Amino acid sequence: MRLGGRLAGAIEVLADIEARKRPVADALKDWGLGHRFAGSGDRAAIGNIVYDALRMKLSHAYLMDSDSPSALAHAVLFRQWGITPEALAAELEGDRFAPETPDLGSFNTRSLDDAEPHVQGDIPRWVQTSFEKSFGEQWLAEAQALAGRPALDLRANTLKAPRDKVLRALDRAHVVAANIAPNGMRVPAGEAASRLPNVTAEVSFEKGWFEVQDEGSQIVAQLTGAREGEQILDYCAGGGGKTLAMSAAMNNKGQVHAFDTDRKRLAPIIERLKRAGTRNVQVHDNINSLTPLAGKFDRVLVDAPCTGTGTWRRRPETKWRLNEKNLDERLHQQREALEAASRYVRDGGVLIYVTCSILPQENEEQVAQFLAANPDFKQASAVESWESQFAAATVKPWSHDGKSITLTPARTDTDGFFLSILQKSA
Repeated sequence: MRLGGRLAGAIEVLADIEARKRPVADALKDWGLGHRFAGSGDRAAIGNIVYDALRMKLSHAYLMDSDSPSALAHAVLFRQWGITPEALAAELEGDRFAPETPDLGSFNTRSLDDAEPHVQGDIPRWVQTSFEKSFGEQWLAEAQALAGRPALDLRANTLKAPRDKVLRALDRAHVVAANIAPNGMRVPAGEAASRLPNVTAEVSFEKGWFEVQDEGSQIVAQLTGAREGEQILDYCAGGGGKTLAMSAAMNNKGQVHAFDTDRKRLAPIIERLKRAGTRNVQVHDNINSLTPLAGKFDRVLVDAPCTGTGTWRRRPETKWRLNEKNLDERLHQQREALEAASRYVRDGGVLIYVTCSILPQENEEQVAQFLAANPDFKQASAVESWESQFAAATVKPWSHDGKSITLTPARTDTDGFFLSILQKSA
């Protein structure tokens, strides 16, 4: 397909997402099934246009004076792919599959500096106050970093192979060592129509040598401080990424108990554990099986349900669907999860609270409320833990209170994660 056909395909997908309020991945999959003549490179290019358009939807719409699928898709080519309107017109000339170019009057005359701040940051207006509260004068830079493309991050599974060995096995995929996580690896985000390698098709993946996991998630798992021989509970385990990372850090010695109320989210962990060679994990999908273990765990990780604002680079459509009702629901679920999980911490043990959000309501404010209601817990310094474990890192996470930490694309070049360490009295 030529660029015109790819552009038309992206416009179709954007229109489908808007009309049916569906996930990007589903819309792209259906488009591919309906257009089997499109090759893998075409599908990747169309997906890139769609994701780029949604990441910067507000600023694109402002400059184009339209939020139509056509306006957004064209703005991607002009602003993010570096194609001038003149070059695009020349490229599309004579292409019968090319869409009509929208009016570019406002694009040629408007400046983003004149737009409202939340438009410049490409975030919903109602969350601007939360960003300001979290990051102060740096909030706009933090918001804009969440509109960029993310890298593809991997974690070497040291139960099977050291990172150097995995890097050699993945050399043709241009994988490099991560900047912070000691077992992390990265494929840098591509530009324009480029596509990321399908690393899960590699033999080394089937051998269990590595997992796909954002570097921020790897860092959070390491900051739990999991040690050999300990008893650890991953209370909201989901697909098990952090469970696997903690198990590897423990060298299969001790026990990690993985629990989640959502059996569908938990189900993939079984195959992942087998592939990784993990032998010290017990999986629970029924809370009753955990009841006898109350007060027994050295560490309890609560990766709480949240708005996912820290993952907006990967799931940009969720940015525009988030509302205050959704936030209130997540706040309630977080309070319940924290209270329930805290019952499993032994005296002198540690409760680690994590979200993939950067909103203070879900983070520092939740911790403050929990501590006020549970005087047998005190906040330890996650900042000190960072400094002791990642002393060589040239970047530092954000800390609003001097104790908890927040990873962000702007600060650490990772997804957004919040972490607080809560110590229970002995």
